[in-house]
Amino acid sequence: MSGPLVPPFTAETARLKARLAEDAWNSRDPQRVSLAYTPDCRWRNRAEFIEGRDEIVAFLRRKWQRERDYRLIKEVWAHDGDRMAVRFAYEWHDESGRWFRSYGNENWEFDAGGLMRRRIASINDLAIRDEDRLFHWPLGRRPDDHPSLGALGL
Repeated sequence: MSGPLVPPFTAETARLKARLAEDAWNSRDPQRVSLAYTPDCRWRNRAEFIEGRDEIVAFLRRKWQRERDYRLIKEVWAHDGDRMAVRFAYEWHDESGRWFRSYGNENWEFDAGGLMRRRIASINDLAIRDEDRLFHWPLGRRPDDHPSLGALGL
């Protein structure tokens, strides 16, 4: 696909936008992730309120110090104009080696240039056993042939 991924989104451009976001988050590079957001982007992540790229970078550094070996899958739920609803799941472990699967939904709003200006995330954590993990690819980008959330029954 050529050209920028800007609103209004089609089913295909929404899917691609979500995959690019997933790839960036799976890089666990806070600076890279922050560049997808407007400089004054506003977030609600669980009960934390974040504004601007500097706060995004600081938040993500804290997050990935706590959530180790993080692997994420995102899937578009709906899209309309400059907004998307995305569901996701990610697996991670804490410093003691306990594994979790975190489930959530995000509401995204974009500016005309395709940068996200608002992100509202609701997330729940479920403790899982190591043998119940489903995300086993090497750290980094999820392989194209790895099952989606729907295919995994999540």
